[in-house]
Amino acid sequence: MLIAGAGGLGSPMAMYLASAGVGTIRIVDDDHIKLSNLNRQLLYTIDDIGKNKADTAKEKLVTMNRSIRIEAVNATISSHNIRQLVEQCELILDATDNFRARYILNEAAIKTKIPFIYGGIYGFEGALTTIIPGKTPCLRCIFKNHRLSPETPPVLGVVPGAIGCLQALEAIKYATGIGRLLTNRLLIFNGISMKFSELRLKRDPDCSDCSGMTSSAEDAALG
Repeated sequence: MLIAGAGGLGSPMAMYLASAGVGTIRIVDDDHIKLSNLNRQLLYTIDDIGKNKADTAKEKLVTMNRSIRIEAVNATISSHNIRQLVEQCELILDATDNFRARYILNEAAIKTKIPFIYGGIYGFEGALTTIIPGKTPCLRCIFKNHRLSPETPPVLGVVPGAIGCLQALEAIKYATGIGRLLTNRLLIFNGISMKFSELRLKRDPDCSDCSGMTSSAEDAALG
């Protein structure tokens, strides 16, 4: 599994997947740990400030489960390296904080037909969905022209923890074939009202990323 990002979403996600013994986890992040990260990135402590996130995440995760393989990649996700990053991965998990990287992950998922679990947060709100290329709406179908802002969105530490845990649950369900995946649906969490809502999703026939992929009768079975 590829975890793209080792921050607020990636930390709880990686911890639960490592504890579950998923096999191989490849963590990609080029950032370094800062004091301001510690309110939500639970893999790290004050002693880790200044260290690379991917390398430090690997060090912490192997102490949780020595029977799995952890790969740390200190790199920025780009169109130039994405093919190598997803190579031999069976699932892509979005733990990034920007749509520039997410769109690159989305395109890679479509080209390789690797399932993609999107997760995002903004303040007290978070959302996630599971994308099966060619069978469900892709990220571009859902967020057609999202603003590519270089700024990190505001975040309350608990919210990425909650969304990251739900993404890990989806990953475990996908790996084991248990339960109904969050496909064709966007699950939205509002921390102010403490309510979950669900938005039904449809593929965009004119999507610039996935319109060339054919659907099948299996779509109905995906929810």
